[in-house]
Amino acid sequence: MGFWGRGHDHIGNFNFRIEIEGLHSASFKAMDGLGSETEVITYGGTVDQLQRKRPGRHKYTDVTFKRGYTNNPELWVWRKSVIEGVVDRKSGSIIICGDDGGEIMRYNFFEGWPTKWKGFQLDGKGTDTNIEELTITIERLERG
Repeated sequence: MGFWGRGHDHIGNFNFRIEIEGLHSASFKAMDGLGSETEVITYGGTVDQLQRKRPGRHKYTDVTFKRGYTNNPELWVWRKSVIEGVVDRKSGSIIICGDDGGEIMRYNFFEGWPTKWKGFQLDGKGTDTNIEELTITIERLERG
């Protein structure tokens, strides 16, 4: 079957890989926000007293990646280029893996660019790892 368990077993949320075009340090501990939405347009309701609904514009939600802070500046440099007016759009993949590390499924995103970078919280008494977050706005998402 290619991964542990049976075909109807749930897939754990802990085995995944992130690939972002042109970035070498795309090792993340968490990802959130993968989704799509369709605007609802309502009309009618005067004569027949029934409000009708139809689909409007589609959009994909922003994706946020979290990772332990490293001394590699790639994510910050990508974000900084947007701040300076140079939008470098990238494609990438969110890959769900089985226990053996093999690919079960992937979601490919296109035309992504960083809209937010969040640094870490510092605490002189703490022992936690510094975590940085990068939020990417995407224009299209496909399940591969």
